[in-house]
Amino acid sequence: MAIVRAGLSKCTCAMALLAMCAASSIAFASDSRQVPLAERIQGANVVVVATPRSVKASWRDNAFGDRLIVSQYVLEVHERLKGNPPANVSLELEGGTLDGFTLHVSSQPMLEPGERAVFFLDNGNGAYKSHLRGQGVLKLDDDDVVRGSSLTLNEIRRVAASVPK
Repeated sequence: MAIVRAGLSKCTCAMALLAMCAASSIAFASDSRQVPLAERIQGANVVVVATPRSVKASWRDNAFGDRLIVSQYVLEVHERLKGNPPANVSLELEGGTLDGFTLHVSSQPMLEPGERAVFFLDNGNGAYKSHLRGQGVLKLDDDDVVRGSSLTLNEIRRVAASVPK
């Protein structure tokens, strides 16, 4: 009886250790490090204050053969903080709703037409991509404060003006 209990205990410990190792490797692989604002601005091709005016979702296959919903937003640019994009730019984000299916991508924001935000954008194939995925969109409230933080649009402007182009 003691042998069985010891065996179960060792098995339980081994399973717990295996689960901890798997969880830590996932955490390290995702590299969810919050990138400082100046580094985001410097790394992005374009930084704008804009509002999504329309969205069109479509099915796409990614490089791994997965079928995903990709939403293409038309952004109305109100202010250019870096770069010189046109008055309306196209942004593609994984996720959205199409044919009765909704795809939420944990590393990408869900946008609604009319939501004003600061967008950090990278050049893509015909449309911009969000720089650093979810860290490339900072949604603004009515007081020009980034939702869920104390960061203001004026502070973002100040940092953008000080970052080397």
